[in-house]
Amino acid sequence: MTESVATLTDGHNERVLTPSLQLVVVLGATATGKSSLALQLAETFNAEIVSCDSRYLYRGMDIGTAKPSREELEQVPHHLVDFLDPADDYSLATYLDDAYAAIEDIWQRGRLPVVAGGTPLYLRALLQGWTVPRVPPDQAFRQEMEQVDAADLLLQVRSVDPVTAGRTEPNNRRRLIRALEVYRGSGRPLSEVEGRQPPPYRMLVLGLYQPRDTLYRRIDERVHRMFDNGLLDEARRLIELGVPATGASMSAIGYREARSVVEGEVDVARAIESTCNATHRYVRHQETWFKRFNDVVWLDSSEPDTSSRATTLVRAFFGAQDNATGSPVEDDS
Repeated sequence: MTESVATLTDGHNERVLTPSLQLVVVLGATATGKSSLALQLAETFNAEIVSCDSRYLYRGMDIGTAKPSREELEQVPHHLVDFLDPADDYSLATYLDDAYAAIEDIWQRGRLPVVAGGTPLYLRALLQGWTVPRVPPDQAFRQEMEQVDAADLLLQVRSVDPVTAGRTEPNNRRRLIRALEVYRGSGRPLSEVEGRQPPPYRMLVLGLYQPRDTLYRRIDERVHRMFDNGLLDEARRLIELGVPATGASMSAIGYREARSVVEGEVDVARAIESTCNATHRYVRHQETWFKRFNDVVWLDSSEPDTSSRATTLVRAFFGAQDNATGSPVEDDS
């Protein structure tokens, strides 16, 4: 992993980023073909891929995340894939450090960074330049706060951070607990240390979508393949390694259902059905958030010409740039 270009000063993210750096982003809901398109673009335009998928981070979680194959990972350099132990914690602030560092490093080496993924929180934070509190998760404190009534949590937040209290839905326990955790760890209100400053990049954001019925069918076929191809064995290995059910990695859709099978709580058919339904819900969540993104060029990835259309758009994106920027990108076609 490259050294981070982000530095910490008084609890804030201070970043030194390259003005006019050209960045291509491929985003979309689960099973829309983001990884495949990113790989094709990377091969065509002398690029490297920076993952924006919160589940690709973890080693040993390949089947249930639909991670690119070992051959694909070797075919084109990928960043932020397969470098964390499944039991490790990993914060949004750390992801931003690592992602910006990878993007800057790729550009400085004369290649194009292509960000690809579907985790809405990571994408929003990266593209909008969020400043994220540098307070790590405190699992003991979180467990203690989970026992507190939501109304009492809101009162506690209001006493130390009235701005965040006013912006937060009363039943958003996760946000309320995080506000208390940040104040406890830094002595500063969450509202004071949060912020955003969009990176000074020139970005082409390609969004992939498919008709809902087509996408659901693809998802269901993928889930069946996962269970047929060893997802239960993968979940069993994670359990044997001591990865807790409450860990961030094991909260991934598919793994919690597979774990239930391994532990004898449900049968495989029920786990498959639950995984399909949970993935459908997550897709709707992704689509809701992606609609709020600005300046996205949307492509129907169920159409046969999606790859060629994307290639044309990327080539035009480079052609529209000022040659004085010194773009190092080459079209290998």
